[in-house]
Amino acid sequence: MGDLVVGLDVGTHKICTIVGEVRPEDIYVVGLGIETSDGMKKGVVSDVGALSVAIAQSIRKAEKSSGYDINRAFVSVAGSHISSLTSRGMATVVGSRSVQTVDLEKAMSVARNIAIPHNREILHVVPRSYTLDGQEGIRSPLGMHCFRLEVDAHIITASTTSLANLEDAVESAGLLVDRFILNPLAAGEAVLTPHEREMGAVVIDIGSGTTDIAIFIDNTVWHTAIIPVGGNHVTQDITYWMRVPFGLAEQVKIQRGHADMQAVSESEVFPVEPFGGEILPVSRRDLAMVIEARFEEIFEMVEKEIKRSGYAGLLRAGSVITGGSSLLPGYRDLASRILNLPVRLAQPERVTGIADTLKNPSYSTSVGLLRLGLEMDAMLEPDQDVNVGVPVNQWTRRMNNFLKRFLPQDE
Repeated sequence: MGDLVVGLDVGTHKICTIVGEVRPEDIYVVGLGIETSDGMKKGVVSDVGALSVAIAQSIRKAEKSSGYDINRAFVSVAGSHISSLTSRGMATVVGSRSVQTVDLEKAMSVARNIAIPHNREILHVVPRSYTLDGQEGIRSPLGMHCFRLEVDAHIITASTTSLANLEDAVESAGLLVDRFILNPLAAGEAVLTPHEREMGAVVIDIGSGTTDIAIFIDNTVWHTAIIPVGGNHVTQDITYWMRVPFGLAEQVKIQRGHADMQAVSESEVFPVEPFGGEILPVSRRDLAMVIEARFEEIFEMVEKEIKRSGYAGLLRAGSVITGGSSLLPGYRDLASRILNLPVRLAQPERVTGIADTLKNPSYSTSVGLLRLGLEMDAMLEPDQDVNVGVPVNQWTRRMNNFLKRFLPQDE
């Protein structure tokens, strides 16, 4: 077995630790630990101590199932504190030679050197396209000749304090953070097909606390956003409407919920015991009306964000929806109507080993962390220690994998 990689997906509803070997054709999972989350709200830490305990329990389960000690991991991050912007960088290619990796690094360094508030830090810098001596739209400049190299980069920033709180919770559980990775980037890694990446698609990861968006065009990331509304808001709506505890509302949502009121018969009813103790009949169609209203809001916010990005007309492959809250029936037609795009429900597919649980939209981010984290760390120096260790003879291969995934390729 090759190098093992660990991903830690810290969500509002659950915490998932995965130990696996990243192979070209799949991810072979050897360890898995799933624990109910505590101390997270809308993707942000609300109680470091409680979250640390939950993370430690998830890690112990993964260690027990894998037989390995876990001491570091790639960690997911989301929340309304995430923001993104576009920046440009330039480098001069000295001498009569073609563009080399060092030139790309110089241009990216300039693009990264932007003024941001003291309470924020850069999470990711992703190249989108290149310009060589005024010729725009270059998709793979390595090996091409020019004097002036420019890069158009997508920069993702996060709140320094939010990252510090999450890091404290992870480290208190006995784990080092190899790298924070934005949720929708990891989800996109797990669920998008090469054609969707190339043709233009928006990944919509509907979680419990947030709805995470990433727009992929020409095989790279063009826009990201986090909407602070998710499945828990649907459950809260049900608690107010039915006057029941949150746990019972969540159970009703999963077992009886539907996101399209017109698809539910008026005659369907089910019993519920609200506060007060008297069992009452509840119309399933009325329940669907409550759920549909909140999902309409979510997809309208997604549509507004897509339009704000300026790339609405470039999404030829439509939308790919994943995340635990995407499992409700009826949402697909609703999403297609509001977004005016084709809709595909997606889940991780290329996972083997103890992977039956992971073939579910709830675990797209969890699975994507492993491969994407490894490819991102290929940008480190060859002798740097990453996750469970990357031998020097594998560094070049992983650098090439990263370039294939994040640097646009020629057709």
